[in-house]
Amino acid sequence: MEEYAVIDDYAVIDPATGERLETFSQASNADIDAALELAASACVTWGRRTTAAERAALLRRVGELHGERREHLAAVIGREMGKPMDQALGEVDFCREIYEFYAANAERFLADEHAPLLQGSGTAIIRRSPVGALLGIMPWNFPYYQVARFAAPNLAIGNAIVLKHAPQCPESAAALHEIFAEAGFPQGAYVAVNATVNQVAEIIADPRIAGVSLTGSERAGAAVAEIAGRNLKKVVLELGGSDPFVLLSTDDLETVVEAAVAARLDNVGQVCNAPKRFIVAEELYEPFLERFTTSILAAAADLAPMSSLRAAEGLKGQVDRAVVQGATLHTVGERSGAFFPPAVLTGVTSDQDVFAQELFGPVAIVFRVASEAEAVALANDTPYGLGSYVFTTDPEQAERVADQIDAGMVFINGVMLDAAELPFGGVKRSGFGRELGHFGMEEFVNKKLIRTQTIS
Repeated sequence: MEEYAVIDDYAVIDPATGERLETFSQASNADIDAALELAASACVTWGRRTTAAERAALLRRVGELHGERREHLAAVIGREMGKPMDQALGEVDFCREIYEFYAANAERFLADEHAPLLQGSGTAIIRRSPVGALLGIMPWNFPYYQVARFAAPNLAIGNAIVLKHAPQCPESAAALHEIFAEAGFPQGAYVAVNATVNQVAEIIADPRIAGVSLTGSERAGAAVAEIAGRNLKKVVLELGGSDPFVLLSTDDLETVVEAAVAARLDNVGQVCNAPKRFIVAEELYEPFLERFTTSILAAAADLAPMSSLRAAEGLKGQVDRAVVQGATLHTVGERSGAFFPPAVLTGVTSDQDVFAQELFGPVAIVFRVASEAEAVALANDTPYGLGSYVFTTDPEQAERVADQIDAGMVFINGVMLDAAELPFGGVKRSGFGRELGHFGMEEFVNKKLIRTQTIS
């Protein structure tokens, strides 16, 4: 993913043309201090004095406003990071599902939990309560969805949100800030700041911030976790991924290829948990490679630009180095600005840099394996562990392989199956912690024990 460093220029730049459409002001130190003070105050005057049902009603209205403004919201991220309209609308709709999910389930997820006593009299309950103001550091690839899965559960809990979006997404950040205000959240419950990298470090260290959630690159995660650790702040990190797509058997190769291409090219390949390494059983390798390469290259004419010229240049550097080191490149055309032609790499070996890297764009690597054991070993031979995909006609094999894969998520015989009710997160260098589902309510919450002794 795009590196977290030295990009403090908050502006909307059309990735298709490179034209600067609008520039937004960076936050001053006084702005940051005011935002933190508002968030800290909201935690006391709103977060701790409202019920889960009251907060859920506000989230439900946030979801409704996403629905009412879906066309406008979709157009905004099309300008900011080049997302095609159909995919942008899909992102907005998914966000509405997330807000509605937490609105519908907040009371149940936050209900007191009674702990059975092994000895003694009285009762013991676990009461879930807010921990305070949280900093969210968000990326550019899903400007609304990434915010929804962080903000929805934490606002339901009663935590306040200080949101720092990617510098290339200031218009969508402002649109979300407006939605939360219009939905009825009080001042400070959700506040967006156009902070610089140096200011982010100061925000994390500030005692008014109780925790940090970041979605971004490895480098970003390491930097944020280091500062948070020094200041004893909890962190949730969703970082990069080089997810394996393991094909062991199929009765319908065309459908598998269609799923593989759709998943690899979704959002122009700029998806953390998209399949990027395709590991194919020997007997299926040649027909899969032929069909997959043909299909993915045929999509070139309809492919949107990558999110920025910088992103496209970075990907080209990775691909060029892979070829120099011995990989074979299958592609059509040349990069033009932020437009990057889809490509397939074969002949990639463990001594090449790209073997251990994440390709964040419309490029896939295809491997041949001779056995299930070799497939599992190759799937796990990566510093990442976000998602993974297993395709097989054998249910027992599916379960067996899923158990052996080192990843936070395994999807069997399907792609793009993320849902509001399902946990999202990874292991290894893909980060730690979970978002979405009831697990998303468990990260930044005080599980307070209240033990009452019976008085005789």
